[in-house]
Amino acid sequence: MEFVIGSKNPAKVKAVKAIIVEHFPSSNFVTADVPSEVSNQPMGDEETRRGAVNRAKNAAATKQWAIGIGLEGGVRTLEDELYLCNWGALVLPTGQTFTAGGAQILLPREIASEILAGKELGEVVDAYFHAKGISHSEGAVGMFTANVLTRDTMFQHVMRLIIGQYKYGRASH
Repeated sequence: MEFVIGSKNPAKVKAVKAIIVEHFPSSNFVTADVPSEVSNQPMGDEETRRGAVNRAKNAAATKQWAIGIGLEGGVRTLEDELYLCNWGALVLPTGQTFTAGGAQILLPREIASEILAGKELGEVVDAYFHAKGISHSEGAVGMFTANVLTRDTMFQHVMRLIIGQYKYGRASH
């Protein structure tokens, strides 16, 4: 099996590889820097999910007979508070698509206000923690959980949900 990961972000690639290797050990992987076709800071579950699906479709389109994987992080509002959200998608060469959402965590108000003012989560979190590239490593979820859960392990959960659906779909047909 050949998988195209629709990102070069190390946290996303690490998550995909960990779960795919666990379930399909002889698989091959390539990464592709493909567009999500959503805003740089997805707002809401719908836009974030759409970004994951678009990444997966665009990844699958880069290589014949490959399975595309897309992961997307975003934010969503719930009861006037801003939460992280994340979605993943797997697209088969036939176009059949599997999606799943993952963990959510409340963002501190000072972070939320900057995002709502138009900034991207990654840049806000980097400035808040006086660091660079947090979205490529532990992610905001890692920082706000004292690394109890990191971005790659959060996306591994999403990948498990997607792969489980794919395996169920294969077994039931």
